[in-house]
Amino acid sequence: MTTIIAGTNRSDSMTLRTASLYHKLLSEKGEDVKLLSLENREVWERGTAMMDMEQQYLVPAQKFIFIMPEYNASFPGILKLMIDNSDIKKCWWYKKAALVGISDGRAGNLRGIEHMTAILHYMKVHVLYNKVIISRINDEIDMDGNLLKPETAAIIDTQIEEFLTF
Repeated sequence: MTTIIAGTNRSDSMTLRTASLYHKLLSEKGEDVKLLSLENREVWERGTAMMDMEQQYLVPAQKFIFIMPEYNASFPGILKLMIDNSDIKKCWWYKKAALVGISDGRAGNLRGIEHMTAILHYMKVHVLYNKVIISRINDEIDMDGNLLKPETAAIIDTQIEEFLTF
């Protein structure tokens, strides 16, 4: 099973639209995939809600796709908080991940992707080398979550194909 993590708790975010797009594309390929949005999730402590989320989305997954918006040259603190309050060994050790950075600026959260790569390596997660960065996200995906540019669709498709055999 693959879990796609929309790495922000902001409502109506481009992050969730992008994560939903990845969910749709993987589902169309017949993959067993779940979408975890951090919106309205209680991840700031290791309580019942966090442990329930873990059992549903993190522990059973063998692979993860992180969709991460850029927040101050990194990724959202809520995503790091979720990781920090999870059972690291059960949720992350020796699993695989792909990273997607998005921003409305020019760099597509490149720094955040590199930051997350270091964190995931520390947690013994194998990270796919093909990391997708999507700059100017509002020009790439419409409000309904549809891709607007064929070049971006091709880049995402390549990453997904490589992730399926990873």
